[in-house]
Amino acid sequence: MKLISDYMRDDTKRHMLNGLTQKTFGFDFEGWVTNGYFEGDYIPYSYEEGGKIVSNVSANRMSFKQNGAVKNYIQIGTVMTDPDYRKQGLAAGLMKQVIKEYEKDCDGFYLFGDLSAAGFYRKMDFEIINQYRYFLKEEFCTADKNAEPFRPIQDMDEGVKKKYLEYVRESEPHSSFEQINKYGLQMFYTAGLDNVLYCAELDCFIVLEEEETPILQSVLSGKKVALTDVVRRINLDKPCLMLGFTPLEEDRDKCISEVYDGADDYRLFYRGENLKAIEQDKLYFPDLSHA
Repeated sequence: MKLISDYMRDDTKRHMLNGLTQKTFGFDFEGWVTNGYFEGDYIPYSYEEGGKIVSNVSANRMSFKQNGAVKNYIQIGTVMTDPDYRKQGLAAGLMKQVIKEYEKDCDGFYLFGDLSAAGFYRKMDFEIINQYRYFLKEEFCTADKNAEPFRPIQDMDEGVKKKYLEYVRESEPHSSFEQINKYGLQMFYTAGLDNVLYCAELDCFIVLEEEETPILQSVLSGKKVALTDVVRRINLDKPCLMLGFTPLEEDRDKCISEVYDGADDYRLFYRGENLKAIEQDKLYFPDLSHA
């Protein structure tokens, strides 16, 4: 059994990882790589045996502007082991390797995991911490019929679509906890442009998830746009809107915050003193930053 890492541009090894990912989680990341959205911040650490990946833990380099200060975290993800190789300590060994490699060069580690795995993560000195989810107050959820609304960009010209890619790479922060190196992960979620909308009047893009309670997942513009100016151009069926990010400080009085309830199958685990601020400052890791 051989330890391999940082091989996402090796087609053969990446296909082996993708095979285990599909088998374990049911998704395919091959198009994300071949379409040019992978930029090197997702780094797999894997055990290879017999021409296949049998266990993996990935390190995701994450840079955030957190209340004005830059923090560099490692998000651990794609923790998986082939059923035939479980209960051999493989994932634990890979986790220790990731921590050893990055511990001196980052501000902390975090991951999103099941409560059933809490004992495993605590052995690695991870603890559970709360996040806070934000909802816009009802009085700010009314659309202005005289304002230009946001419209889907799928049918717009290529120039608008190109501008979206540019703004994903670099835009004015619209969150007090904004991911700086968001391009790779945001394009993982939005490459099909299904939920991306644009308003020319504001020169602003949004990512809007149409759920029972709609989720405003991202706001992208070359200049700062007020949250209320964005929302009054969204036609909501009912006066409710969830945010997939932490609002700017000046917008928090327009929102209601509550502890995020991941039910029994989802919690934020952290390792490192800097990450205690997530709960203390009522922050929320952006939905589109989950690896």
